[in-house]
Amino acid sequence: MKLIYAIVSNDDSSIVSSSLTKAGFFTTKLASTGGFLMAGNTTFMIATEDEKVDTVIEIITKYSKRRTQMVPTSTAYGMGAFNAFPVEVSVGGATIFVTNIERFEKV
Repeated sequence: MKLIYAIVSNDDSSIVSSSLTKAGFFTTKLASTGGFLMAGNTTFMIATEDEKVDTVIEIITKYSKRRTQMVPTSTAYGMGAFNAFPVEVSVGGATIFVTNIERFEKV
């Protein structure tokens, strides 16, 4: 068995969750926050058989869209004056980890 951790944007969370459930996968959702943009994410934990890992990843990939977003950044000028310039960054998509499960019980 495998445990899949999938970190997706809150914008994609609902469609990913419903698609996984429709495909017969049980998920646990955790609220999380990214360190770079401090934006809300959802971390899914999914336990599944080894042969179904690719199916889970395909569903997550299909519904986790990458997008660009303008974010302010601060730049120092001279004697400590700060000015914010927007920078375009890529957000969304999914970060996925797959680990082995030594023991799994559902009681």
